[in-house]
Amino acid sequence: MADKLKITLVKSPIAAIPKQRATVQALGLKKIRQFVELPNNGATKGMIQRVNHLVKVEEI
Repeated sequence: MADKLKITLVKSPIAAIPKQRATVQALGLKKIRQFVELPNNGATKGMIQRVNHLVKVEEI
């Protein structure tokens, strides 16, 4: 199991519901093709599951 996850925003959250927009912002993503490296834990996985149609996830 990987220690970190690389999360990339691939689709704009403009048309998403406000809760999903807030989740994308909480992940630290602002622009399309921007990526962040976050720890691989339950909280991060839950946030990714909520916006899985907007992001791409890779294990590092």
